[in-house]
Formats: sequence, structure tokens, C-alpha cells
Amino acid sequence: TEPLPAVLDPLRSPAACKQFEIAKGDLDAGFAEADLVVEGTYTTGHQEQLYLEPQAAVAIPREDGGVTIHGSMQCPYYVHAAVIRALALGRDRAVIVQAETGGGFGGKEDYPSILAIHAALLARKAGRPVRMTYDRHEDIAATTKRHPSVVRHRTGVTRDGRLVAQDIDLVYDAGAYTTLSPVVLSRGGIHAGGPYACPNVRIRARAALTNTPPNGAFRGFGAPQSEFAAELHLDRVAEALGMSPLEIRRRNAYREGDLTATGQVLRESVAAVDVLEAAADASGFERVRAAHEASREAAGTGAVATWVGHRSATGIGIALGWHGAAFTGGGEARLASVASVELSADGRIRALAANTEMGQGARTVLAQVTAAALDVPPEAVEVIPPDTSIVPDSGPTVASRTTMVVGGLLATAAAHLRTDVEAATGQPFAASYPAYVRYHGALRATEQFHGFPGISWSDENYRGDAYPAYGWASAVAAVDVDLDTGAVRVRSVVQAVDPGRVVNPVLAEGQVEGGTLQAVGYATLEEMQVAAGRYRNDRLSTYLVPTTLDAPRIESILVERPFSGVPHGAKGLGELPMDIPAPAVVAAIHDATGAWITDLPATPEKVLAAIIEAEGRGREAGR
Repeated sequence: TEPLPAVLDPLRSPAACKQFEIAKGDLDAGFAEADLVVEGTYTTGHQEQLYLEPQAAVAIPREDGGVTIHGSMQCPYYVHAAVIRALALGRDRAVIVQAETGGGFGGKEDYPSILAIHAALLARKAGRPVRMTYDRHEDIAATTKRHPSVVRHRTGVTRDGRLVAQDIDLVYDAGAYTTLSPVVLSRGGIHAGGPYACPNVRIRARAALTNTPPNGAFRGFGAPQSEFAAELHLDRVAEALGMSPLEIRRRNAYREGDLTATGQVLRESVAAVDVLEAAADASGFERVRAAHEASREAAGTGAVATWVGHRSATGIGIALGWHGAAFTGGGEARLASVASVELSADGRIRALAANTEMGQGARTVLAQVTAAALDVPPEAVEVIPPDTSIVPDSGPTVASRTTMVVGGLLATAAAHLRTDVEAATGQPFAASYPAYVRYHGALRATEQFHGFPGISWSDENYRGDAYPAYGWASAVAAVDVDLDTGAVRVRSVVQAVDPGRVVNPVLAEGQVEGGTLQAVGYATLEEMQVAAGRYRNDRLSTYLVPTTLDAPRIESILVERPFSGVPHGAKGLGELPMDIPAPAVVAAIHDATGAWITDLPATPEKVLAAIIEAEGRGREAGR
């Protein structure tokens, strides 16, 4: 039998691992009301997580037939579930210990389970410890990437810039296996309209299966793809109206009381306008953009912006985004995470949770949240390293949930512990807990998550409260473009974010800076080349990422709008800064050149081709 032809194009795939539709209002009536309809198609490619430490696991066989595994991972209990299923073990015969991990960015959410199973099987067969560590080539070749996407927008708008209809189609390339594609697509689809009020919306989303390497989790989890399309398309709508990109966002950005495409009422902590104005003010967006326009008019250069050297131009762009905190819909309630705070027999305060330290500062933040609830200094709290034989299952370190959800569990458990100690001693906890331990022994308080109050969601029809809260971000990027080569240099990015109440400002700024630089790479450099269903550039010599020499000046602005659903008011920050610098960079390229880049990354070849096309249109218009 002849083999069937390979399916490499997601738009041609007959199979999907997930598809759904979100509908709100009357789409036909919305387009009938519109004074202008704008259409566009936007595409993005793969992105490699490129964590510093590659995938690694050590499996140690036990005399009882079980196994202990130490590994580089984000989700110890995910690995635990996979290992006991694959090896047919009882829960207590597999122990998973997270080794402090050198970066993850989503790439160590699901794949460590595969490596752990391989190592465990080899250890069982050999009867000896087995270590497996991928080299960089193996790691890039084997692991999942950010999903490529094709997003089509058709938008109806009134003359005064009010959105009245959004018709959006998303197709994400899942690759050959399902992995996490259904939930990645869910987040991408829910965020596809951007943080804008529109009465009539239809979003159709599909995760297509192709004969290519599977794709999975990456920081942002589907939102960067759909928000790139939403933001760039809104800029094109603004240009068609003769309106500034800042003004159209001001007029349409969500406010408290607005209704999302899923029918969720945004009741609190809605900071879209706040972050937009903060980023615009700090960057001087309106002043700089007006100067560019004046320079163009004075020079008679049409689309080409302010000259900064021989055949080069500078531009500025703005974007606005949102990111749902924690798992989509009822995911957190189903997970039923557990965390504990205890006074040990030797008088130590211990925070027990399975969430992992990967360089993002989770251990520090969880200690601070616990300490604040107990009114003790953070250094008095010991956060126990994740070990499934010691810590409860507080869920995975994903979805911007660690500070908000797990921090909330620890804060609540700590408050219960404090109440019990103070009731027994009649003294403040900080002064009395050593004496309590001497007279009463160890004490533990455990808290389980049962869902956020007032949250209702339907997985069947994508209606209701998609997330308990949203983080908000706005980015302004400034770029220089070489008009002869298409090379883009990102000079600066100002990003204002609202992660709720900030627990640790230094770590928060670090998250913004890291996410911004990762997004700059996504926008300009990072491109996996796929041929015949395989990666061609699976080495660091051929997959380009920003270095320190490529890093722009990054300014982080923290806008705090606390969320009342958790004791400490945090909403999460890990993914939010990744979502919208890319469209800001591409908008800045347009401001500099008049060219629209609708396919990420904006490599020199693509930029130069777009410049030539834009200059050709300019010459035709001038005839």
C-alpha cells in the first residue's frame, strides 16, 4: 500500500484535536451597523523555549520495586501520575523530586514525564541508577514548541472608532499529537478579540493535526499568537479610519462592568485604560508619533518615518493586552490544589507546596506571602523543595497561578495556623510560636482550593467566567529599521503591567524584563525552519535568540489593581509580559516604514520585501 501524503499545512488538515466557537450578540446586525469593515490575516511560527538547562532526569530503583526520580521539571505531580501509570506502580512506590530548575517557560510542563518514564524503565531493567540528559540538539529536536498560528480577522467599526462586530477564525498547528493543544487553543480563542468591548462577536477556533513535531506549552500559552493578530489588526482599523492607534484603544478598552465575548461581566480589577495611559505617558507616545508624522510631511517621504541615518528610519508602536490568571474555566476547582503551613517539632515554620523554583522567584514570593499572614519576617519561613513524598499536590507551576492560587492557599493556611496558636497562647503568633511548640508539639494547617466564589463556566459552549481575574499590560516599542537591508533594532520597550498587588517589586520587574526580551525575540528573530515535517535548525548555531547585545532598554511600570478573590490581592505575572511586546514592535516597524508585517518573526528578509512593496504602492499612488 502506498503511504498517504503527509499533511504539513494546518489549513489543509482534515483532523483536529480541538475546535469550538464563542458567540455573542448578532454578528450580521453588527456588520450592518458598521461604517467600515476591515479584513486581515496574521500568521506566527514556532518558538523554542530555550531554557538554559536542558531536559534531564535521574531514576533510582528501590528495593520494593518502586523508583525515585530527580529531574528538571515544572510539575512534579504530573510526572508522578505519568510514572505510576506507565510502570503500574502504587502511588507510594514512586517519588518525584524536583531539582531546582534552570528555566522552563512551559517547555518543562509535559515533556519531563516522557524523559522520567524512559529513565525509570532503564533503571528498572538495569537495577541501577540511570541519568538521562539531553544535549541541546536533542532537546530542540524532541520537545514541543509554541504553536504556529493562522488568525483571520473581519472587523466592523463606526466612523468614530467604535467596534461593533468582530468575526475571528483561529487555526493553531498542534503537530502530530494532541499534547496540551486543546487548552492552549482555549486560552488563545478566549483572548482573540483583545481587551476590547464589542457587542457582536464570533470566534471560531481549531487545533489542527499535522505530520509535524507536536507543539505544546510556552509562556503565554496561546495568547501571544491571538493577541498579536488582534493588536496588529486594530492598528490597521485605526489607519483606515485616520485615527491614532492610541485613541482607538482608549475608545474601546474594557472597563469595569463590560461584558466579554464569553459573557463574563468584568466586575473588578480592570486596568486596561490604566496601563495604556501609563505606557503612553512614560514613552511620550503621542509626542513622538506626532514628530514622526511632521517629519514625514516636511520631507515628503510618504510612508518613510524620521531619518536617523543613511537609509534608515525610526518608528514607535503601541499595543494593549490581557491575560486570564490561573486555569481556564473550572480547571482550578477540578484540580482541587492543596497546600500546608506547619510548625515543625523543632520550631521551624515550613511552607509545603509542589510549586517549583525555576529562577522566577517562586520560593521567595511564597515565603513572603506566608510570612505576611503570620506577621513574621520572610526569612523565618522555610519553603520546602518539591518532593511528592513530603509536599501536597498544589498543582503545576503553570498558567500564572503560583502567586495567586498557591500563594492564596498558603496565606489562608497560615492565617488558620496563626489563629490556633494565638488562641492557645493568648499572645501574638510571632512572639509565642516557639513556646507553643515546646508545650504542644508540631502543628499543621492545610488548605484545599474549592473554586472562586461567583465563578460559573461551561466547557461545552464556552460561556461564562473564563478566568477569575485578568492581568492587563500595555507596551510601547521604539525601533530603528535599516531600509536597505530590512534589519530591525529594537531600541526600547516600555511595558506597564497590572498583576494585582505586587508581592516583590524586584522580582516583578524581573518578570517584565524577561518576558519583554523573550517577546522581542519572538517578534524579530526566533524562527524554527521546518522541512518535510522536521526542524532544520535544531542547534544554537542556527536558531537565533536575542543576546545582551540585542537587548533593548526596558522600562517596567507596575500598576497595582488588587484582586479581592485572594487574601494578598495578586493576579499573577509570569506570562502577561510575553503577550504584547511583539505587536508593539511590528507596529513600530510600520510607523518607520509604512510596511505591514503580518507574519512573525519580522526577519530582515520579510521586512525588506514589505518595504519594497510599500514603496511601490507609494510610487503608484503618486502618479
